[in-house]
Amino acid sequence: MGQKVLPTGFRLGITEDWRSRWYATKSQFKGILFEDFNIRKFVKSGYKFAGIPKIEIERKGEEVNVLLHSARPGLIIGRKGAEIDKLRGELEGLTGKKVNVNIVEVTKPELDAQLVAESIAEQLEKRASFRRTMKKAIEMAVQGGALGVKIILAGRLAGSEIARSEVQSQGSIPLHTLTAKIDYGFAEAITTYGKIGCKVWIFKGRIKQVKGKSHGANAKASQVS
Repeated sequence: MGQKVLPTGFRLGITEDWRSRWYATKSQFKGILFEDFNIRKFVKSGYKFAGIPKIEIERKGEEVNVLLHSARPGLIIGRKGAEIDKLRGELEGLTGKKVNVNIVEVTKPELDAQLVAESIAEQLEKRASFRRTMKKAIEMAVQGGALGVKIILAGRLAGSEIARSEVQSQGSIPLHTLTAKIDYGFAEAITTYGKIGCKVWIFKGRIKQVKGKSHGANAKASQVS
């Protein structure tokens, strides 16, 4: 049996923070969890062009704060804030609660594993060469300051009769080191031959430590901010 752990879940509270931050009673939990799922699904499907790798949700009473990390924040904000007002109204209609939408710009999209995975999947859907696409993504991440990159593609690559997996990596990926800042992303390319899964790991450095203890989820990596 494969002993596989999601890198983000493995590092919660150390280098990663929770994507949903709220408290609910046992009777409320299911409804709020489903509400979070619908918010993420709506934003990812409706604003895929904006390059949104992460959506964080905080709740205070009946107020919902949605934090969008985006590589193209201008597309979400729109002219004079028209688009973000529209998004806020749609989310309020979806949840029936007051919603605040804030945007954080992703300054280095080549170092965000989720954006890299989605970019590779998009190129595969356009019938680009999978080996060339993987190699280019790795080169761009390393040039951006990554200490290690690993990409795995699985499926009917190049339309082959039998599904297989292809791995390309460069540098080190210390998955078992909790102080290592490992970013992980997954995306699927829907091609005429079927789905191709894309997994990306990016090693950004180790978090700074004080007296043998890390700063926690908000600690900064020693190599890449």
